Amino acid sequence: MPIELKMPALSPTMEEGTLAKWLVKEGDTVRSGDILAEIETDKATMEFEAVDEGTIAKVLVPEGTDGVKVGTVIALIAGEGEDASSSAPAPKAEAAPAPAPAPTPDPAAKGYGVTPTQPEEKVSAAPVPAAGDRVKASPLAKRLAEAKGIDLSTIKGSGPGGRIVKADLDTAQPGAAPAPWSDTAPVAAAQPAAPAAPSAPVQPFATDIPHEAVKLSNMRKTIARRLTEAKSTIPHIYLTVDVRLDALLKLRAELNSALTGRGVKLSVNDMLIKALAVSLRQVPECNVSFTPNELIKYSRADIAVAVSIPGGLITPIVTGADAKGIAAISTEMHELAARAKEGKLQPHEYQGGTASISNMGMFGIKQFDAVINPPQGMIMAIGAGEKRPYIVDDALSVATVMSATGSFDHRAIDGADGARLMQAFKALVESPLGMVA
Repeated sequence: MPIELKMPALSPTMEEGTLAKWLVKEGDTVRSGDILAEIETDKATMEFEAVDEGTIAKVLVPEGTDGVKVGTVIALIAGEGEDASSSAPAPKAEAAPAPAPAPTPDPAAKGYGVTPTQPEEKVSAAPVPAAGDRVKASPLAKRLAEAKGIDLSTIKGSGPGGRIVKADLDTAQPGAAPAPWSDTAPVAAAQPAAPAAPSAPVQPFATDIPHEAVKLSNMRKTIARRLTEAKSTIPHIYLTVDVRLDALLKLRAELNSALTGRGVKLSVNDMLIKALAVSLRQVPECNVSFTPNELIKYSRADIAVAVSIPGGLITPIVTGADAKGIAAISTEMHELAARAKEGKLQPHEYQGGTASISNMGMFGIKQFDAVINPPQGMIMAIGAGEKRPYIVDDALSVATVMSATGSFDHRAIDGADGARLMQAFKALVESPLGMVA
């Protein structure tokens, strides 16, 4: 019997992906460890390795196919002694989402936590479900109904098998919809998920201006969804400080001179990552995540660093940055950034983190307000260092100054605690020996 090669789950919360590219073809012999295909998830393009040996008998899902569900049979491998040409194809699973969704976690929390689920109920066979039956609706329709307060049990679905789709909600009236969170619902302690954000109806785009329509990648869709959630559901508070960089720049030059023989060259960003991590340990009230029922207090500082890559943004994580030396942070960040730009990060290397840092100073941006990356409670936005008139020891002089803005989740972090974090960050950058002591 041929071996079924199924769409892999490349992260614990992956539900579907894009089969970006086949690296083998029918008739090829493969061994365990060979790279068979490239799979595009919501954050990276990852390689899929063979586990079994044999010959590729049949490719069932062509490359470039979007929305391939985890567990879908994508190819058949003929084992040793089997005739690849005569291998009977296994039943081909649908690459597109099935008409009736399984009770899986909300896609809005993919890669960032587990959302509560209700006990499984029997699905009604009628197009309009009776009270108490589980409603047949697309994930998008469910999120829109939740946001608008519409009771799906009162809607007649126009989709396959009576499934409720987005178009069915356009004329529906708000009603009593179930709350997105329940006091008895389980919450993932380490990676809590935020409720889905309200979504505006998508209008067809039409223009007579010459243009090119580029299909959205999974990464761009995820970025759009999560930014909308963050700005819609998290009350941001922004706190800005001006920070002198002269002492940090001097220390950096001295450290780089001493590290020449080790092949390490520290960047200003490496030192700011360390400063933020130490600040979070000094002000633990800001090293937190908010959930509807709990406040998660972290015992180490894992700093997610915003890295621009082709097609979007990804945040590789420096784990335990508060306990690592600056040289170790620099080496790790260099390696993470390189693999991020190649799309080769593993899920655990970009999912999670307790806080984020985003540096746009290299573009000459003086100041900006960054959007919090849930479930984290804060993000630090770093502007460009520039020569400015500055009062030093009651005398006017010229100093290298940058503006740093902290965005805080006001549900979890009070303004005074956010201010203490900014004060600690400023003190460490202006007296950087405190970071290496």
